[in-house]
Amino acid sequence: MELPNQDLPALFEQLGLPSSHEEIERFFATHSLAQNVKLVDAPFWTESQSDFLKEQFYQDAEWAPVVDELNTRLHEE
Repeated sequence: MELPNQDLPALFEQLGLPSSHEEIERFFATHSLAQNVKLVDAPFWTESQSDFLKEQFYQDAEWAPVVDELNTRLHEE
């Protein structure tokens, strides 16, 4: 059985965010997190977005690798 394509554009769509390459890069250019701030505690998520990310990340669900990539990108200096 083939798994669905889980990548950043698909994750952004799942979160209800613009998902083109340019829009994703703009998101990263305008959003960042200090090293001591957890991804799920970012002030720019809605409660439902935060809950989704928490569930996927902490339960090692199918989206976990992409959520980890999102986390890494937001914590880059």
